[in-house]
Amino acid sequence: MASAPAKVILFGEHFVVHGEPALVLAIDKRAYAKAEKREDKKLFIQSSNLNLAAYFENDILRIERGNPKEAKIKLEPLKYIAEKILETHGERVGLNIEVNSTVPVAAGLGSSAAVAAAVAAAVGALLNVKMSREDVFRVAYEAEKLVHGTPSGVDPAISTFGGALIFQMDTGFKPLDVKTEIPLVIGNTCVERSTRSQIEKVRSVKERYPQVVEPMMRAAREIVLNAVEALKKGSLDTVGELMNINHALLYGLGVSDESLEWLINAARKAGALGAKLTGAGGGGCMIALAYKDKIEQVLEAVQRAGGNAFIARKTDEGVRIEPS
Repeated sequence: MASAPAKVILFGEHFVVHGEPALVLAIDKRAYAKAEKREDKKLFIQSSNLNLAAYFENDILRIERGNPKEAKIKLEPLKYIAEKILETHGERVGLNIEVNSTVPVAAGLGSSAAVAAAVAAAVGALLNVKMSREDVFRVAYEAEKLVHGTPSGVDPAISTFGGALIFQMDTGFKPLDVKTEIPLVIGNTCVERSTRSQIEKVRSVKERYPQVVEPMMRAAREIVLNAVEALKKGSLDTVGELMNINHALLYGLGVSDESLEWLINAARKAGALGAKLTGAGGGGCMIALAYKDKIEQVLEAVQRAGGNAFIARKTDEGVRIEPS
């Protein structure tokens, strides 16, 4: 059994696509994967929270449970991971892989990458294939490409390594040493959205108004650099203010929506230091930062405003093998 953490983008979503840095945190919600050997040569993969199950044998997919289209999209990347590791192992064995995730799906919290990293670690450990974290990252990243086309790589990186990372397209990711506790409320609007269409929206605004949007891009970079300093000093007040400014930029680009604004305003009114959308926007999740003594009332306010909300904290533990 292995597990890997979900993530939130604390700063820099959307701007990261255009070459600016983003600040990403691993959070204490995890995806779990259990791998066992089978007597036959089949590969059986099931996801209890998505209610999907399928057999793969000689590239033939047989759906046992759930929507066939969804099963193919969600389970194919996990088959890819298992087969890559079986290649390294050198012997064809049958596997049962069972996935159970506490991470909300399609909410911008990196659930598919957390599942991918957990599956890679579980299968590797079962087959005694020596896998470094870099190996887990690489195979999870390749699997993410099957899901998202051209992902930035930030989701599998944070799920594998944990902690906090600064990510930039041209330089990749570098770990940040953050000692400060970062108590967050995460509010899920449960409004499904397409990351791709949100990215297209920003690209279109940038093409139409380059003189307006380029200074916004530079401002977004300054926000990230200031936030890194504030986190090192443990100044949550500053981090909160910067979250509010970052959200205003995202709102200006048109990627927020009513469902998000409702929750963000509720959080701020209840005493959050800052609140913003996280991920692609247009639905999905928002995050609010609050002092420990205010966190419960911020949580309740977001729930009252209609959000599916929970408290999350930064976790320094990336992918890990669970004690049996």
